[in-house]
Amino acid sequence: MYRSYVHRDSRYMESLQGLIREQFGFDIIAITPAKRGYWGETWKLETSGDTYFVKLDYFARHQILFRNSLAVVEYLCNNGADFVGRVVKTRAGKLYAAFNSAILAVFEWIDGENIETDETKPFEYQMLCEVYRLSKPGFNIPRVEFSDDQAHRFYSIWENHRNFPSIIEQHKEKLAHYSARLSHFSAICKADEQEIYITHGDAGGNFLAAKDRHYIVDWDEARYATLERDAWVMACRDWALKLFNDTLERNKIPYKLRPERLAFYCYHMFLLYLSELLTDFISHGDEKEIMSYFSKDNFIWERIRFADSVF
Repeated sequence: MYRSYVHRDSRYMESLQGLIREQFGFDIIAITPAKRGYWGETWKLETSGDTYFVKLDYFARHQILFRNSLAVVEYLCNNGADFVGRVVKTRAGKLYAAFNSAILAVFEWIDGENIETDETKPFEYQMLCEVYRLSKPGFNIPRVEFSDDQAHRFYSIWENHRNFPSIIEQHKEKLAHYSARLSHFSAICKADEQEIYITHGDAGGNFLAAKDRHYIVDWDEARYATLERDAWVMACRDWALKLFNDTLERNKIPYKLRPERLAFYCYHMFLLYLSELLTDFISHGDEKEIMSYFSKDNFIWERIRFADSVF
């Protein structure tokens, strides 16, 4: 997961505020770091009128996804799903601006906190269903295919940079098993790749409670995919799968979660997260996150145990 490791000095901040004034016409009172997000950098912007959330993405591979996701957010907001975090357009009517080598977007500020619990799942799943109802083709966002490409990516990163923490080598048999299982479920699932919707990918991690409203923000990773992409993270809990299916039925969405697709996403996401951590390690040499990922307390292992239990 990308972090901004670059110190932002006064010259940078003056330039950033100048760009925002020019492109958005804001009378800026204060700009301070915001805690939200993993990709790029985020700021809380206070003006004489309102408060805004500013996000910049410098990571070339990811900023294309960020830029293209903004049209999805605007469409959802304009069609009643205003819980996704409204994009504020520039004076020229654009959804983003360029700053240095970054893509910059401004959103209405949501004064809320992430309080994801079992009790928030009904609200989360209901909002996701509202997005699913609005799904339509035509957005320039990726489609998740049932493939084992993520396993190949992981091994390519590992083989081309052998100076990783020894814990990777210690788990090589498990990693080979998970890669083989991903290939197994990929082959099963790709025979039926219909029923594609707009999905979030990490709705629970971006669920905000604000006064008497709830939000799901950070749609950078919006993808066309089957609904298991949003459900896999709770696949190890029977009650959550039942709740997800019941919410789909109540909203008249003709879909039922399938165990082979849930297992696919468990292995796929395990290797995706690990690949991102290895890529981050190559850039910055910090092994703490890799060590933490293999900790027995990491949330991912309960999901892997579920996936191992599927035929």
